Amino acid sequence: MKLGRLNHIGVATPDLDASIAFYRDVMGATDITTPFVLESQQVRVCFVNTPGENGTAGTQIELLQPTAPDSAVGKWLEKNPLGGQHHICYEVPDIHAAKAWFEGQGKRVLGDPRIGAHGTLIIFVHPKDMGGMLTEIMETPREAH
Repeated sequence: MKLGRLNHIGVATPDLDASIAFYRDVMGATDITTPFVLESQQVRVCFVNTPGENGTAGTQIELLQPTAPDSAVGKWLEKNPLGGQHHICYEVPDIHAAKAWFEGQGKRVLGDPRIGAHGTLIIFVHPKDMGGMLTEIMETPREAH
């Protein structure tokens, strides 16, 4: 498996609109995507785009608000009511090869590949197998090749 760039840091929030205002007004973010609902994950989501070097894209902050209290993010917020860092996400060139590689290493992959918020295939690897951090692995979006 070949690990790619850090794509985003997922931040769970009980109030997406307040989080957008925080990143815009306090952190000075000028490029925030329009929120949308990702039904398959039961979240309302948007991305804060950070600038990279020499005009490249920087790492994104993915803001996640659950749309259902029994969703994965809803259950996480129940234990962490203020919100905070939920996961980190790395890109890989081939999600199926990455899944097989992690499983071959004895890591617990949480479910089969599915479409994530970027419209590309993703998997999650259990935090107990990843140094305490829920880790999302996403196939590099085709337009990034």
